[in-house]
Amino acid sequence: MKPVVVLVGRPNVGKSTLFNRLTRSRLAIVADAPGLTRDRQYGDGRLGDRPYFVVDTGGVVASLASAKKNSEMTAHVAVQVRAALAEADAVILIVDGRESVHPIDRELTADLRRQGKPVWVAVNKSEGRDPATVVAEYYALGLGEPLAISAAHGEGVTELMQRVLATLPVAEEIEPEAGVPRIAVIGKPNAGKSTLVNALLGEQRVVVCDTPGTTRDSIRVPLEREGRQYVLIDTAGVRRRTRIEDLLEKFSVLKTLQAIDEANVVILVIDAQAGVAEQDASLAGYALEVGRALVVAVNKWDAVKETDRAWAKRELERKLSFLEFARVHYISAREAVGVGSLFPSVDEAYASANRTMTTPKLNRVLQEAVTATPPPLARGRRARPKYAHQGGKNPPRVVIHGNQLTSLSKSYRRYLANTFRKAFHLVGTPVWIECRQEENPYQEKRARGRAGRPQSPRKRPGKKA
Repeated sequence: MKPVVVLVGRPNVGKSTLFNRLTRSRLAIVADAPGLTRDRQYGDGRLGDRPYFVVDTGGVVASLASAKKNSEMTAHVAVQVRAALAEADAVILIVDGRESVHPIDRELTADLRRQGKPVWVAVNKSEGRDPATVVAEYYALGLGEPLAISAAHGEGVTELMQRVLATLPVAEEIEPEAGVPRIAVIGKPNAGKSTLVNALLGEQRVVVCDTPGTTRDSIRVPLEREGRQYVLIDTAGVRRRTRIEDLLEKFSVLKTLQAIDEANVVILVIDAQAGVAEQDASLAGYALEVGRALVVAVNKWDAVKETDRAWAKRELERKLSFLEFARVHYISAREAVGVGSLFPSVDEAYASANRTMTTPKLNRVLQEAVTATPPPLARGRRARPKYAHQGGKNPPRVVIHGNQLTSLSKSYRRYLANTFRKAFHLVGTPVWIECRQEENPYQEKRARGRAGRPQSPRKRPGKKA
């Protein structure tokens, strides 16, 4: 297996910045504010001469042993840090080179010594300063030679990883297995997304609180179920833009949208007690806009009275009518009721999104659809779809060639998409229709004729030619 390198340190010392540098990604939120990372975040290390995992952790504000005496969130972060250290092969303690040794740095050092794992000290934010002067004070931690780095600018990071990886076993690079669905769990704050992720995993993997907005980053967790691999992405809850006042929450919204872009299948979690809100429809609309397959999970269904359930289902169908192709499940994430049935729907949606549609059948379905319902007239002319072929997957893309296709209305494109979806048994995925206008074979010849034609002299006003 690939070795695991864990990043630990106080809040706002640059752990997430270094994580993004090592993974050559923007998976972790980075902002000039402490306490942003709360759960542990995994990534593939891409800086160095061998494969490894990098784990970003939340900022430690007290000794790991005494964290439970502090706030609930501090205790949650400490649990996540301890879990990361337990699976670490090497630890990088990140400190702030612009400050002196902090008491928490010393407490963390004591915690790390008890773990018995190899530890390197990275003195971050050292750009523009003499490295020897920056690291001098941190020899007092007794963890070996500190190294001055700048995670933001990349200075010293390569040398740091050369030192760390040189002592770790070499792991053979294994390419990610083809066909591993990435599942993003999205929804409003406090809809039960993290509870659902933990129920799917069967463990307390991500932080769960009754306070809305507990999850701020997008947390990726590998999962194996019945011999099949998945990657779950727990995301931050997204509220209406007018209600987003916290800068950190704005960053969280961006990470949620990026998680949707990255995913193959999206599970939209709806709070059954609150009903379908405008933001639920907006999130679903964005997922469709970027072409993601969808499964709807109506959570907290056990809390809805029997007399109100029929009305709740009608409201769901009315407000999310554009998701008629998606499977809907009524679940209780807290009680783990109905959670297991989500996986068959995810598999079905993933398979549909990646289905191969043969050209002969596509053309036959297209001609039957046009014959049954011809395109409407536009400015006295009718579009003429001629033939089609598949132009991509995830989502399925059907490319239609013909004449006057620019006048094809959105409603007719939806009609064609529904026709293809029904013909190829596509469930849980949008179908994109791409129209390509055939070029006029005489247009180039006509243009050349106009270019070679001599132009008549212009007449001056008031004079005869």
